[in-house]
Amino acid sequence: MKHIARIAALGLLMAPLLLASCEKVGDDSQLEGPVPQSTFTFQANTTEFPTVVTFTSTAQDGFLSQWNFGDNSLASGSPVQHTYVRPGAYQVELITAGRGGTGISAKQTVNIADACSNASFSKLVDCAGSGIRVWAFSNAPGAIVRESATGTVLSSSTTLPACQLDDQFSFGKEFTINYESAGQTYQNGACGSSRNHSGSFVFRPNATGNPQIVLKGKGGFLGLPDSVANKTYEILEATDTRLRLRGTNPDGTRTVVTFAPYDATAPIKLLLTGGSSRTWMIDNTADAPIVVGTEAAPTSYFAGVLAGALPACQSDDEYTFSTNDTFTYDAKAETFSAAAGYICTTPQSGTSPYVFGPAAGAGLAQFTLTRAGAFIAATDASPTERVYRILSIDNQKMVLRAGSGQNGGTVFTIKMVVR
Repeated sequence: MKHIARIAALGLLMAPLLLASCEKVGDDSQLEGPVPQSTFTFQANTTEFPTVVTFTSTAQDGFLSQWNFGDNSLASGSPVQHTYVRPGAYQVELITAGRGGTGISAKQTVNIADACSNASFSKLVDCAGSGIRVWAFSNAPGAIVRESATGTVLSSSTTLPACQLDDQFSFGKEFTINYESAGQTYQNGACGSSRNHSGSFVFRPNATGNPQIVLKGKGGFLGLPDSVANKTYEILEATDTRLRLRGTNPDGTRTVVTFAPYDATAPIKLLLTGGSSRTWMIDNTADAPIVVGTEAAPTSYFAGVLAGALPACQSDDEYTFSTNDTFTYDAKAETFSAAAGYICTTPQSGTSPYVFGPAAGAGLAQFTLTRAGAFIAATDASPTERVYRILSIDNQKMVLRAGSGQNGGTVFTIKMVVR
């Protein structure tokens, strides 16, 4: 590749030399002027990443400059600027041409620092891992704070709407940024059309203050699609579990946004809990609201009943999930008990913590009820594991599968509806 690049460079330089030879008078066997000596200087901007280096030819008697920047990039002219997005040692070569011919090339090594040596940048893009980190709004109160220029809090968010909580902001260590709205973007006080965007950013370590992110190009934003002065965001905090950014608004106020690493199951939990708490019931309007079988044959043991045929003491049960990982079962007057012979018995209302996370097997996510005896829909559904996988869910309906289904174990598939 280097050989090809050098041939290309020489080809570009030969054309003006032929022109120069046509202008000579007298002895046509001699080129006019001395052969240029290829020399150059360079200056790197060390205040930000990616690193921009300015190269200047200092060759005497040369009027054409061809550069090879050592990363498979070429340019001509002087001075020229080149941006290095990756750290390392690059051998830069200059070939100079003039009326005296083409000079011997000059080479120098340019050392580019690694932005990952900065702690804030390293956490922002996950330098220790994949080199790309995806952030989403924190689900905790105060994820978005408006403050005065002096830091006085003017407003603080409580529960964010779903169209904000599912936003994803991806930062890459080669200074790429991608915003994915997952459907809608919150703007002007409501969920609106998507403003997905991909672009690049500059990182400024800023030795005298907070590190900064500067977005490049049009249409980009972090957190809120508001205008931010100079598209610049200060990094107030960057860890493996938390990112806090601050931008200055056109009116002089500031917005502080808190992010957490994106969890692919977070939108599922949001639907389960409604953003605070949500109550579900068995869907007695559907045929086969509860079926029993194995993972391979979910209805093989019990194919379910017709719509409206569930016992009243089962169809009126309410199951509430809260964002604080608390599950509440309200049996009303009675509980339909398998242990008692599938009859209505004393109510078994109660609460249990639950652990939410990725599904082990088929499903979008799963939760485990940690209290012994806790259950959903049927007292004999996964009594030991108390594992419930969410097979499908939206703002109105959900299908659960109780039991891990491993080794041919019994599973209950349950259709549920928001109360």
